[in-house]
Amino acid sequence: MAKKRIFLTMIALLLVMATVLAGCGGGNKGAEQKQPQNGGAGESAQKGKDFKVGMVTDVGGVDDNSFNQSAWEGLKKAKGDLGMNADYLQSKSATDYEPNFNEFAQSKTNLIWGIGYKLEKDIKKTAAANPDTHFAIVDHTWGPDTPKNIVAVTFKEEEGSFLMGVIAAKMTKTKKIGFLGGAEFDLIKKFEYGYRAGVASVDPSIKVISNYAGDFNKPDKGKTFANTMYGQGVDIIYHASGQTGDGVFTEAKDQRKNGKNVWVIGVDKDQSFLGPDVTLSSMVKRVDVAVYDVTKAASEGTFDGGQTKVFGLKEDGVAPADTTNKNVPADVLKIVDDYKQKIIKGDIKVPATEADFKKAFPQG
Repeated sequence: MAKKRIFLTMIALLLVMATVLAGCGGGNKGAEQKQPQNGGAGESAQKGKDFKVGMVTDVGGVDDNSFNQSAWEGLKKAKGDLGMNADYLQSKSATDYEPNFNEFAQSKTNLIWGIGYKLEKDIKKTAAANPDTHFAIVDHTWGPDTPKNIVAVTFKEEEGSFLMGVIAAKMTKTKKIGFLGGAEFDLIKKFEYGYRAGVASVDPSIKVISNYAGDFNKPDKGKTFANTMYGQGVDIIYHASGQTGDGVFTEAKDQRKNGKNVWVIGVDKDQSFLGPDVTLSSMVKRVDVAVYDVTKAASEGTFDGGQTKVFGLKEDGVAPADTTNKNVPADVLKIVDDYKQKIIKGDIKVPATEADFKKAFPQG
């Protein structure tokens, strides 16, 4: 009987050990299945060289001297500072957007940027198909309906443009100034009506002539429009037209050769390199700062999915270019700074639409 009890006890111990081992094995398998993929939403992102960030450009390309280029500069800084893996895919046409997003998603990229409002449908579609991947878009928001794995980044372009209007109003000799947009829609209207508000705040009698080229990557169109506007007596043109605006600088330099004292105000980044002697200022839109900040936070495990991050004067998201003091005198810069402080304090609310502009400046 004693031997039988010992034998039964050994069998029971073996069964207990087998159960424990099986439970441990099953727990490990379950843990492996729950590992986050692609730096998934709600999970801690990978850091350093293990973190992969990708950028899909709009048709302007990464060397557009505008916001695509600025966005890439932000990612290059993140790569250098944080040691992450950063890359971009250029879109030659709108049909490239979705394949480019999918290429990054399939390569297990942790954070995928879409640069420009035109990419909003394709980034949203790709984000829905890849819920564990983080995405971010510049210049578009769905408001409270922003998907949980997308951060929307927008800017108060109207605030920076207001300051460009102040500069133009103080510097014009003909009391005729121009605005050239790439395409006529709400985002570019923010540039136009912020600019108009700045002009009207200084001198409502100044005439503002507006045109829209219909393209963001056609410098020849920019040159043609600028030629017409300068021919109408305009002596300063503020453009918000991407690469199309390169043609405005070319035309301004040609006009100077013919003895006309005309100027350009650039956009998105300091564009004085396109014509130092014809550039009054540039409305710098710090896409690089926004892209860097969101990317850094995501790489450190903080991702504000479903939210819109807005960058204005207060957040250093928009500002006159540092080179503005080259061609704009100190007394004008002082006036510009006074207006800037009033906007930051909330004493001035800059209109972003035609309706708001007309309410604020009915005589405009």
